[in-house]
Amino acid sequence: EVQLQASGGGLVQPGGSLRLSCVASGFRIGNYDVSWIRQAPGKGPEWVSAINSFGISAYFADSVKGRFTISRDNAKNTVWLQMNSLKPEDTALYYCATGERAVASRPFNSADYDYFGEGTLVTVSS
Repeated sequence: EVQLQASGGGLVQPGGSLRLSCVASGFRIGNYDVSWIRQAPGKGPEWVSAINSFGISAYFADSVKGRFTISRDNAKNTVWLQMNSLKPEDTALYYCATGERAVASRPFNSADYDYFGEGTLVTVSS
């Protein structure tokens, strides 16, 4: 079964850090570019970051640039999102996505993504 599973969310104070993991099963994630998307309560989805299949190129939304990093280990079938200097406005459900037509360097288009993992909730609050 093809599956993406995000984990690592939780409650953290403003200024804190979390590391999210996205683990693929049933396919080799190393063949695809991967994006992280988030959805805050009452808001629409927001693309956060993307990384190409080789892990060489990474892209970030302006709202997280300089605070978040993205990395991957294709041998472990895993992509990570390291989130530092977290702010209350980062509170959201975070999920990873990938697909054959996904291109990290292009603006996010959900139609290009075949697989969306179940999300992990990040809450930033004091």
